[in-house]
Amino acid sequence: MTISTIKKPFSLLLKPAKLFLIVPMAAALAVSACQSSVPNTPQQNESANTVVTPAPTLSKQQQLTQQAKDIKQALVNKNYQAITSHIHPTKGVRFSMYAYVQPNKDKVFSRQQFTQYLKESRIKFTWGEKDGTGNIYITTLPDYLNTWVADDLYKANSMSYNAFKGSGNSLNNLKEKYPNTDFVEFYSAGTEQYSGMDWRALRLVFEAYKGQYYLVAIVNDQWTI
Repeated sequence: MTISTIKKPFSLLLKPAKLFLIVPMAAALAVSACQSSVPNTPQQNESANTVVTPAPTLSKQQQLTQQAKDIKQALVNKNYQAITSHIHPTKGVRFSMYAYVQPNKDKVFSRQQFTQYLKESRIKFTWGEKDGTGNIYITTLPDYLNTWVADDLYKANSMSYNAFKGSGNSLNNLKEKYPNTDFVEFYSAGTEQYSGMDWRALRLVFEAYKGQYYLVAIVNDQWTI
C-alpha cells in the first residue's frame, strides 16, 4: 500500500512537464508561420516601380529609308542574296535601265528566279538598249547588278523619299506605272567637269503587301541624249 501511493504522485508530476514542452513549441511554430506569410515588401515595391519602355514605332518613311539603306549596302558589298527577302512575294522585282519604265520589255524576276540566276551566273539576259548608241545590253544578273545598278550607288551623296532629285531630258513615268507605291532615291549630283550632266540616280520602289513593304522595282536614271 505504501509503494502504491508513492508511484501515483510521481506519474502525475510528469504530465505538466510534457505540457510545458508542447506550449513553447507551438508558440514557436506560430511565430514562424506568421513570418513566412509576411510578403517581401521591398521586392514588391521594386517590381511595382519598374517602368517598361515600349519599343519605338517607326514611321513608314523611317522604315522604308532603312530598308533602302540595307538594300544599298547589300548591292555595294555584292551580297546580292541578301536582297531576296526584300523582293515582293507575288510580284517579284522589275529592273528598268532608265527612268522610263517599260513593263513589256523590262526584266522581272520572282524571288525564286532571282536566287536561281544568281547561282546560274552564266545565263545572260537582254536588259534593254543603251542610250546614245542603241546597243543591246546583254549580260548576266550578277554583272548587271554590279556594273549597272550598283554603279549608281558608289558616288551617291544624297537620299530622298518620294522625291525626284535627278531629272533630265528622259521621260519619267514611275508614278504612272507604280501609282500606289513609295520610293527612295539615291542621287549623285555629277561633277563640274561635265556641268553636272553626269548625274546618276537609283530608285528603289516599295509596295505594301500583308502589312509589310517589299521591293517591286529597281529603276536607274541618268542624263540621256
